[in-house]
Amino acid sequence: MLRQLPPASVHAIFADPPYNLQLKGSLHRPDNSLVDAVDDEWDRFTDFAAYDAFTREWLSECRRVLRRDGTIWVIGAYHNVFRLGTQLQDLGFWVLNDVIWRKANPMPNFRGRRFTNAHETLIWAARGPESRHRFNYQAMKSLNDDVQMRSDWYIPLCTGHERLRGEDGRKLHPTQKPEALLQRVILSCTAPGDVILDPFLGSGTTAAVARKLGRHFIGIERETVYATAAHQRAMSITPLSEEAVAVAPSKKEQPRLPFGTLVENGMVPPGTALTDRQRRWRAIVGADGSLTCGRARGSIHKVGSEVQEAPSCNGWVFWHVELPGGALRVLDSYRAEVLAAAK
Repeated sequence: MLRQLPPASVHAIFADPPYNLQLKGSLHRPDNSLVDAVDDEWDRFTDFAAYDAFTREWLSECRRVLRRDGTIWVIGAYHNVFRLGTQLQDLGFWVLNDVIWRKANPMPNFRGRRFTNAHETLIWAARGPESRHRFNYQAMKSLNDDVQMRSDWYIPLCTGHERLRGEDGRKLHPTQKPEALLQRVILSCTAPGDVILDPFLGSGTTAAVARKLGRHFIGIERETVYATAAHQRAMSITPLSEEAVAVAPSKKEQPRLPFGTLVENGMVPPGTALTDRQRRWRAIVGADGSLTCGRARGSIHKVGSEVQEAPSCNGWVFWHVELPGGALRVLDSYRAEVLAAAK
């Protein structure tokens, strides 16, 4: 099915391939049944070589259909994630992060001979080292209470009403991923209208979340019962409004506004004294938009780095204007006001 897709046709890929739990060292219950494993016939590989060959085949096709600026997410457990990582790098993908999904409610270890397996690993990779990949930094920061998003994600397993069940009331798919996990993945690297591919769609979590967030999806699933359930699940989703799925722009995506513009329009007139948040340094704004602080003279960024003896400085967030009454207003808020008025 992947071979039928045109090259460079998808913006992002999320892949949850077979974990190859049939090999020696799998997680088993005392009765020798597998714990949360896909027990389908096609998941049974004879050895690591067969699994590696299968992995190279589907990853090669994924790289072909991925746009040059696209990224891929591959999730695995200790049984297969290291083999997946090797194949990704051998095929030319450029690893950006490994993210630990720490499960809030992991399955216990029944045999008592190992640590409880409480996490899975997601590998996030660009198509190649030259890729100008999308990362919605500000959106991830907003999702995390305005703090940089870390690479360890504490998210519960899929339970409750979200878990799909068959007519017998049992789990329809043993490794159904939680929507919260896919929402974070999709929000981090795509924009509304982008196309997301899931070559192992399973119960359809990727499709459901993509549809909710205003993205298009392509899902491939060979098991009829899973494919039917995934289609019904995705089509039952009402997409959110455009306002709700809009991605918060990063600072790099914002239009460039020279500090001199604020000087020219009188928002920060020449002669204004600027200071840092702790009031350690005091700089004077020149008519040409430069700052003077002692012997340091130059842009808001250059002077900020010199006074701190730092290699670089974002002057927009370092310098503040002292308002009547002694309150401080960061320069970046003046820039945001001008850019908002220009929309």
